[in-house]
Amino acid sequence: MAYDEYLAERIEIFLKDSNISFEKKRMMGGLCFMVDDKLCMCVSKDRLLARINPNLHEKSLKIKGCSELNITGKPMIGFFFVEAFAVDLDKDLEHWINLCLEFNPKAKRSRKS
Repeated sequence: MAYDEYLAERIEIFLKDSNISFEKKRMMGGLCFMVDDKLCMCVSKDRLLARINPNLHEKSLKIKGCSELNITGKPMIGFFFVEAFAVDLDKDLEHWINLCLEFNPKAKRSRKS
């Protein structure tokens, strides 16, 4: 499945400019950015998949262009799709990237299979 390569490039530039160590992995039909071996954010189709503090879940749902990740019929608290128009401006994308990076140290690692 294709993903927005320009959005991925913008994220990569931000992380490099911020001296954040990261790894890119193709997962979930898109390109994911792993920080400290944990999923931090992804580009899925033309959207950002953001992993942020679950305590910000309800507040984030009020932001235009933001919707909760719901794959199984049950929302995944702390995971959001952010539509392309909502991260079109660099300052808006940076806001979401910073939320992801702030939560990353507290995020749990996935179990390796």
